[in-house]
Amino acid sequence: MSYNWGPHYIVPTASLKTYSGHVLLREDLNADLLNKDLAELKLTGPITKIVNPWYFRRKGFTTWIKIGESSNRNDNFPASWDTTDLEDGQYEIRGLMHITVNKGTEERTIARENVVEVTVKN
Repeated sequence: MSYNWGPHYIVPTASLKTYSGHVLLREDLNADLLNKDLAELKLTGPITKIVNPWYFRRKGFTTWIKIGESSNRNDNFPASWDTTDLEDGQYEIRGLMHITVNKGTEERTIARENVVEVTVKN
């Protein structure tokens, strides 16, 4: 069984799906469900790193362009996305959260993604 610990995209309101200019992207995770998933995967060592790279692409395209990445869990892994040079239209934003665990002398990393569709209108 897999537990949906995240990442979970955070927006100021549930209806905000149109972006313009500089946008602050943020995600969070559910630590309890993460720990359950790690236990099921037999990765019960200490978590040594959590990093969340951010990407975007125009809807219908296959290549992702990196926005940035964050390991700042206290502020929900923020990344600033400047949409001012983008054409108006439909885009997808991808948060790809990596969790690194020490298992004995090895590091193991798991990852989950969250993709949301937004409209850019500058």
